[in-house]
Amino acid sequence: QVQLVESGGGLVQAGGSLRLSCAVSGRTFTTYSWFRQGPGKEREFVAGFNRDDGTTKYADSVKGRFTISRDNAKNTVYLQMNSLKPEDTAVYYCAADPRLVLGIFTSRTNYNYWGQGTQVTVSS
Repeated sequence: QVQLVESGGGLVQAGGSLRLSCAVSGRTFTTYSWFRQGPGKEREFVAGFNRDDGTTKYADSVKGRFTISRDNAKNTVYLQMNSLKPEDTAVYYCAADPRLVLGIFTSRTNYNYWGQGTQVTVSS
């Protein structure tokens, strides 16, 4: 059974840091990505990593502040979030795509495997 389980969310002050984890079990994937959905907003791409070609991609809004990484031994994907802003407040979701592709899809419609989400709240 395939499972993606996020953890690490919480409440943090603006300027602070959090590290989200996504534990993956059941299979390995080519692409691992993080999305987020703020209150009243559409779910949006945050960051992604392609295990086969080594590509990483970030949304412009998080470039230079967030870093995606993967621990192969633990089959866990991380999102290190620094210099957090109130506008980063959202539910963060881990997503995965098993297809052998080049690069990273940023549309949520390309991902069939999702975690349950973890809440991140940044206070001003």
